[in-house]
Amino acid sequence: MIIGVPKEIKNNENRVALTPGGAQELSKHGHEVYIQTTAGEGSGFMDEEYVEAGAQILPDIESVYAKAEMIMKVKEPIEPEYKLIREDQLVFTYFHFASYEPLTRAMIDNKSVCLAYETVERPDKSLPLLVPMSEVAGRMSIQEGAKYLEKPLKGRGILLGGVPGVRPAKVLILGGGVVGTNAAKMAAGMGADVTIMDLNLQRLRYLDDIMPANVNTFMSNEYNIRELISTHDLIVGAVLIPGAKAPHLITRDMLKDMRPGTVLVDVAVDQGGCIETCKPTTHQDPTYIIDDVLHYCVANMPGAVPYTSTLALTNATLPFAIQLANKGWVKACQDNRDLALGLNIIKGDVVYDAVAEAFDLPHVPFEKYLGNAH
Repeated sequence: MIIGVPKEIKNNENRVALTPGGAQELSKHGHEVYIQTTAGEGSGFMDEEYVEAGAQILPDIESVYAKAEMIMKVKEPIEPEYKLIREDQLVFTYFHFASYEPLTRAMIDNKSVCLAYETVERPDKSLPLLVPMSEVAGRMSIQEGAKYLEKPLKGRGILLGGVPGVRPAKVLILGGGVVGTNAAKMAAGMGADVTIMDLNLQRLRYLDDIMPANVNTFMSNEYNIRELISTHDLIVGAVLIPGAKAPHLITRDMLKDMRPGTVLVDVAVDQGGCIETCKPTTHQDPTYIIDDVLHYCVANMPGAVPYTSTLALTNATLPFAIQLANKGWVKACQDNRDLALGLNIIKGDVVYDAVAEAFDLPHVPFEKYLGNAH
C-alpha cells in the first residue's frame, strides 16, 4: 500500500502521524511511505531520518494526498485539505466528527473512507488510540491550569500545592476516565486538594482505592457540581462519550457562582466541550475570560508537547496502521472488530451512529461494506 503522511497545518500542531521507526516498520512490510518535507520537524524528527528508515520525501501537501492510498494524520483535516482528499482514499486520524458539521459534510461529499482514532474500541469499552492523548491532555490540564492560576495571567493568584501554613488550591475534576485520572494524579502530586466526580459508583470506588489521601471522590450530578464550583480554584472538564458530543455539565449561569480568577480547563473541547461557555482556542491564543472566569480551551493540548505526544500516539496507532496497510481496510476491519468500530464515514455513508445522530443524518451499518464478517 502507498501511505502518505502530510505535515499538520492546524494552528500550532507540531505532532506527526508516523515516526521514522514507524516508517521503517511499514517499509519492512513492503509498503511505500511518503512523508511531506519537514512534517516531523516539530516533533524532533528530520527528513534524513525518514529517508534512512526507507521513506521518501515529497515537497508539498498536494503531492502527499495525490500519491497516497492511505493518509495518516494526527488532527482532523481542515478546510484547505478537504478538496485534496479523493474518493475511496482511506484517511486514518482523529476526526471528532460530532463536534463539527462542515467537516462531516465535506467527508461525505468527497466519498473517502474515514477511520477515526477516537472510536476504535476494545470489547471492554476502552479506546486504545484515544488513551495516549487522553493521558497527555489530562496531565497537561493541571500543568496549564496551575500556570493560569497565576495573577499576571488573570488567575486567582494561588499556588496549586500551597506552602506550610497556607491551604493548597482546590481542584475539581469532572469525569473519572483516563483524562480525569491522569489530571487527578498530577494535581495530587503537586499537593492540591482534589475532588474527582463521576456518574459511575464502581469507578469512584476504584479511584478511591488507588488515589492518594488528598484526592476525594464525589458522585456527579447538577446539585453536587453547583455546590462545589463556588469553592474550587481550578475546574477540569474531562468528560467523554465516544464519538458523540460532550454534555454540558457546567452551564453559563454557573459562572456567576465561581470566584473571580477561577480557571476552567475543558479537555473535551474537541468533542464540543462539557462547559457551555467553552469555544476552541489555540496555543497561540489559549484563554479568554467570561464573567471574571478564565477559560482555557485549547483543542489540541498535546500538540504543545509534540515529542512526547507523537511517540505516545504512534506507539498505539502503528499496529493498526500495519493491519490496514497489509490487508486493506475492508479485510483489516473484517478481521478486527475493534478497528471496524473506528469506521465513521464510508464513501458518503455515515456508519457511526453517534455522528449520524449529531446531525440528524441517515445511519448505515458498516457491515454493509464488510459483508457478513460479523
